[in-house]
Amino acid sequence: MTTREERIDIPVGDDRISGTFVNPATVMPGVLFVHGWGGTQKQYLGRAREVAALGCVCLTIDLRGHGDNYKQYETVTREDNLRDMIAAYDTLASHHAADPSAIAVVGSSYGGYLATILSSLRSVRWLALRAPALYRDEDWQVPKWRLNKEELAAYRQTRVSPDHNRALAACAAFKGDALLVECERDSIVPHPVIANYRAAFDNAHSLTYRVIQDADHALSEEPWQQSYTSLLVKWAMEMVIGARESGSAPGAHTQSSPSPQRNPPQPA
Repeated sequence: MTTREERIDIPVGDDRISGTFVNPATVMPGVLFVHGWGGTQKQYLGRAREVAALGCVCLTIDLRGHGDNYKQYETVTREDNLRDMIAAYDTLASHHAADPSAIAVVGSSYGGYLATILSSLRSVRWLALRAPALYRDEDWQVPKWRLNKEELAAYRQTRVSPDHNRALAACAAFKGDALLVECERDSIVPHPVIANYRAAFDNAHSLTYRVIQDADHALSEEPWQQSYTSLLVKWAMEMVIGARESGSAPGAHTQSSPSPQRNPPQPA
């Protein structure tokens, strides 16, 4: 077993003696979970517990405008919520049991969109996105609640390249391992959005793409929830835990991108 050492001073009355802690090298991957617009961290607590049981330090958060901060719902901007995520990332990366070089970010919808941008500002080794939303770069400082929904729906039906969208540009620059999950009957984040994200991950070390059959955007039926949880935990075990146990880093091993697969609902 590998170990790590920490030199310390031990107070003895008015004097001090020196010592060295010799500890097992047990730092673990960190996983940040981010909910979608209108959601809360409660939606991810169960999944965070399952991933934590694999040997990870997990952090769930409520973005401003949600949970206890719901009063800011109509005024919070994308910039505000990105700052929330940066602060959460820094908190997780500084946790004594977390390995700051092995951080995963898991996001749904709006949280998935912001997670991609976070990956361009902080070191993210693994990125898991379920039905990531897509927004125009314009009106970044406009309150999220005030964005024109009809214009947004039309935008999400178009082909968008990384050259014209900040989130997709972050995906194009991402070199770690990514999971992209589509909901087959999603009317909020339709297939063209997923196709844009999928094409943007051209430089990723690996891209795992899955479709939850018949599922809507909110995963409103329990079997769809269970299917997503199963996909996420399986991917986390393969990517995060596998890399921790082997000591490998992205790029240190060869892995082909799995073929698209439609997943029927299944128990977690």
